[in-house]
Amino acid sequence: MKKFKKIGATVVSALAISTMLVACGGGEGASGGDGEGLDTRLVTIGTGGSSGPYNIIGSSLANIYSDEYGVNSKSQATGASVENINLIKEGKIEMAFVMSDVLTEAVEGTGNFSEKVDNVAQVATLYPNFVQIVTTEDSGIESIEDLVGKRVAVGDQNSGVEVNARNLLAGHDISYDDITVDYLGYAEAADGLKSGSIDAAFLTSGLPNASVLELAKTIDLKLVSVDSAKIEEIAQDQPYFVALDIPAGTYDNEEAVPTAAIMNALVVNSDLSEEDVYELTKTFFDSLDTLGNAHQAATEISLEAAQEGMVAPVHPGAQKFYDEQ
Repeated sequence: MKKFKKIGATVVSALAISTMLVACGGGEGASGGDGEGLDTRLVTIGTGGSSGPYNIIGSSLANIYSDEYGVNSKSQATGASVENINLIKEGKIEMAFVMSDVLTEAVEGTGNFSEKVDNVAQVATLYPNFVQIVTTEDSGIESIEDLVGKRVAVGDQNSGVEVNARNLLAGHDISYDDITVDYLGYAEAADGLKSGSIDAAFLTSGLPNASVLELAKTIDLKLVSVDSAKIEEIAQDQPYFVALDIPAGTYDNEEAVPTAAIMNALVVNSDLSEEDVYELTKTFFDSLDTLGNAHQAATEISLEAAQEGMVAPVHPGAQKFYDEQ
């Protein structure tokens, strides 16, 4: 106690000010964890519907970035892929989860994009999004061709779900003129199936989808299969489609269900600095266990496969990280 009393008032004041600065995250490049800080003070992550894997994983990742770097990082629920690309184009978000088919359109200036989006860069290839065509056992729908004449939810308008639903239907010579289209997100589509206001729904996401899990508890759920040979045929023109199975037991289904899948991608605004994206990329991969605990789909992300199937220019910061591995 005597030693403490000998400390001068000036030193005490300096210590107090220093403590306040640390507590408030003061100073440019302050870090809330072990990170070195970032040039940017904002890391807004565009995701998708509130119940989907994008939003669940994105929210967990935003919390990690906030803790690690002391930045204002948050997830933003959106209409998913197309909206996320446009938000990056407009400089309104820094990072986003998107489907590779939409990202391909963006960098090529096709489909939903009238011109090339030149400020989007890829960080990683993530996990596959499975096309889950959901109906009821008594609907009479056995195949994708049976959707003709039915009322079908195809995802939010211009979402990644809607884009791949439209492309997959077109690959089976089915257009929107052949079905009654409802633009519904995951939760709304599930409600429509429960109420009987729609006959089937596309809920494309990682596995499992929370809305489908809930739906399986209330209706006699049926997953519609998509022939793998047909998917391989479609993939000749649209190579982001791959044939995969929804594993048995995912939704109490006794057998695996063949369907189409599209790889997801993590993208950033290319205007972010090389060092910032290097740090964000490193922390992303260092946090895969935490992200996997947030949602099972993230357990399928791996550093080994992260550079496979890239469809957009890789950000130099992400490339720097990969070059060090």
